Amino acid sequence: MKIGCPTEIKPQEFRVGLTPGAAQEAISHGHSVLVQKGAGAGAGFDDEVYTTIGAQIVDTAQEVFASADMIVKVKEPQAGERKMLREGQVLFTYLHLAPDPDQTHDLIASGATCIAYETVTDDRGGLPLLAPMSEVAGKLAPQMGAWTLQKANGGRGVLMGGVPGVGPAQVVVIGGGVVGTHAARVAAGMGADVTVLDRSLNRMRYLDDVFGGTFRTRYASKANIAEMIALADMVVGAVLIPGAAAPKLVSRADLATMKPGSALVDVAIDQGGCFETSRATTHEHPIYDVDGILHYCVANMPGAVARTSTIALGNATMPYMLALADKGWKQACADDPHLLNGLNVHAGKLTYYAVGKALGIDVTAPQLVLKEA
Repeated sequence: MKIGCPTEIKPQEFRVGLTPGAAQEAISHGHSVLVQKGAGAGAGFDDEVYTTIGAQIVDTAQEVFASADMIVKVKEPQAGERKMLREGQVLFTYLHLAPDPDQTHDLIASGATCIAYETVTDDRGGLPLLAPMSEVAGKLAPQMGAWTLQKANGGRGVLMGGVPGVGPAQVVVIGGGVVGTHAARVAAGMGADVTVLDRSLNRMRYLDDVFGGTFRTRYASKANIAEMIALADMVVGAVLIPGAAAPKLVSRADLATMKPGSALVDVAIDQGGCFETSRATTHEHPIYDVDGILHYCVANMPGAVARTSTIALGNATMPYMLALADKGWKQACADDPHLLNGLNVHAGKLTYYAVGKALGIDVTAPQLVLKEA
């Protein structure tokens, strides 16, 4: 198979879909690899590293898309990239389709087979290709929130850990999954007073058992969310419904109850955000003010630490990428029902139920698509 890796073109996205290590593994399996010139530079991988292990460097994304049987990326294809996809081509990347009808319709129209990192599952019910970036984003969230809280950036001017005689920042994390756990750990490590809200009693028991004393947990009822955000200096949105749009848990009306200059960090923004007032921002212009509350809603947070993120993502995606290349998408998905869960679009059909529900599009079961392919 010919595997192609274009340069990411989303604003301030410095990660790359194929590490040199993953490219070398693919080549050792008998596949050829095309990498667009400069694709790895933002993550610290120059073109020579790729050519040394046998990859071919090409000048343009058009050459990559025109030649490759499978495109491996990091972020969802942008409008210009979607026009270059073709029938029978495999796209393997993050998609986050539920809040993005334009992308969804373009991918359906392309005829390509599109497998989303964020909906591939494992035998423990986890999301193994989302987890590494959730870990990175979770650890970054308090760091970015602390920066947002600085008075020079429009925030309350509150130090996360306080000082003797002055209390620490009050941090509320909504969601106790991978993102929320890492956010809570880092915020607590910075000295903040941290509360995690979640609806799973089993998850809260786990957090109490493992992190007891590091941060508190409370049930994520509407009443408790309302009570806690009114006390918070920083709220981290860390909720996830796999493949679906994030639920709106904090309304604009709720902002009036918050302290002026408080910070909302919406890690769920890739799935539409969990605050009613959230809209995607970039690393270049990361924050904005609504009713005196600062919103940090960067849609590709892990891109800020591109080298760490690229290597972590490459470690996770490589076995699946090799399976798709070695067997072809159909056999790879037939052999691995967890990889089949990643199939979102195939040959003009939407194949992921949560996306169809969010966007009002008919869905064909992936198992049926597999039989027909």
